[in-house]
Order: sequence, then C-alpha cells, then structure tokens
Amino acid sequence: MENNLTIPKVAFIYDFDKTLSTKNMQEFSFMQQFSINSTSFWTECGEFANSHKMDQNLAYMYIMLKTCQAKGVRLTREFLVNCGRDIELLPGLESWFERVNDFGKNHGVAVEHYIISSGLKEMIEGTSISKYFREIYASSFLYEDGVAVWPALAIDYTGKTQHIYRINKGILNVTDPRINDNMPHNIRPVPFTNMIYIGDSATDIPCMRLVMKSGGNAIGVYQNDEKHIAYLNTLIKNNKLNFIAKADYEENSELDSLVKEIILKIKHTENLNAIAKAQRGQ
Repeated sequence: MENNLTIPKVAFIYDFDKTLSTKNMQEFSFMQQFSINSTSFWTECGEFANSHKMDQNLAYMYIMLKTCQAKGVRLTREFLVNCGRDIELLPGLESWFERVNDFGKNHGVAVEHYIISSGLKEMIEGTSISKYFREIYASSFLYEDGVAVWPALAIDYTGKTQHIYRINKGILNVTDPRINDNMPHNIRPVPFTNMIYIGDSATDIPCMRLVMKSGGNAIGVYQNDEKHIAYLNTLIKNNKLNFIAKADYEENSELDSLVKEIILKIKHTENLNAIAKAQRGQ
C-alpha cells in the first residue's frame, strides 16, 4: 500500500482571462456599471502604454484607477472583489476542481490548482471558484485608507514564469527571496514533469514553453473562434504547445478526458521510476 511519501503531486496552472472566464474580467461588472465600451477601453490602455513607454498591465490598472476617480467611486478591495462575483465562467468550472481532485485521489495522485494571471487578484478572489486555488498569482493594488493608490504587483507575460518556479520549488510567497537559491531537482515538491499549464493566448507562451521543455504539458484552450483555433494549431506546429482543446470543463469533454490521460501518465511514470530506483537499491 502506498504511503503519503509516494503519492506524486500534480499542479494544474491556469491563466484566467478567456481560459477560465468567457471574456477579460474587467469587461463584466467593472465596465458595465460605468457603461464603458470594451474595445474603447483596451484601445485607450494600449495607446496610453505606448505613449508613455509603459507596461500594458500597469496602463490598464492606471486607467481603472483614473476611471473610478472621475466617476467618484472608491476603488477599494471590496469593490473589486464584488466585481469579480459577476465574472462569467466557462462551462463546467463549478464542478471541475472537485472532479479532477477526486480523479487524482482515486488514482493515487494529489492535485493542486494555481492561477498565474495578468488580471486582478482581487477580482479573481470574488469568483465562486477562488477557494480551489492554493495560490492566485495576479496583479493587485496597494491600498491606503482602504482605497487603491498604486499597483502592488503587476504580472506581465514574461514575469509569469517566475511563479512557475515558485510552484516547482514550493516557495509560494511572492516576497520570499529564496526563489533564486539553488535547490536540487530531486527535492522540489512539484516537478516540471508534473505540471499541466492551461492558457489561451500569446501571453501564455513563455509559461507554456517553460513547462513543455521541462517535460510537463501545456494545453491551449479556445472558445468558438476559428481564427483562434488556427492560431493555437500554429503554436502546436512550432512546438509551443502539447495539445489544444475547447474551453469546456464539463465532465467527459475533450479537455476533461485529456487531463485525465495526463494524470494517469504522470502516475504511471512515477510508478516506473519508483520500481527502477528500488531495483537499483536506491
């Protein structure tokens, strides 16, 4: 019988916008209550970033802050969490995490879930699924007297990879400098080979490539967009993705079946490695 020391750990790592939600998170309650057109908002953010040679994520956070100030709305943490409650999630997500966890448990695998997003942590925390994530790595604001005044953290597409290493090494606190310390691979709690990264766009490519080249699996998800499907197929041909699947998290969907196969593969590989080590007297 297996003991806890022999149970492999599998980490599901998700982008958020258009990976778990149907649209960018700001396009729900935040823009709707101010009657903001999403195309105009993102165009303004892009132009502002370009004119000031500014990071895109810092630009959208600044525009959100200025919008609230202009409308006389206090941009508090509670305000953003409440905006998150209205985010529309993709099909099947309400039951996805417990189903995947149970599948892993039934096959001798411990499953953990993480978010790495350029969106806002406060909004993600307002969703019904936030309780399932061991850590949510996302951009966030600094608050003074309860009101947002400055970005506390902004995660861009290359900065996302830092958090892959945090998960790999088990150094989850974003302020912990030990992330740069040397750690032998054989004692890292979540091997790269046991990672499943799920994303949808170009901003996920650095994470996808890191996970892939290290022996893990990267899955590109799409909604009903033929152009997007063609783009993801190009990424597969260029060895930037392992698989693509529709962003449908319902039981027995293509994505559901795919991740179950990957979990079984990880478990079988761990079993074979354990047998080999035992036979070598290790």
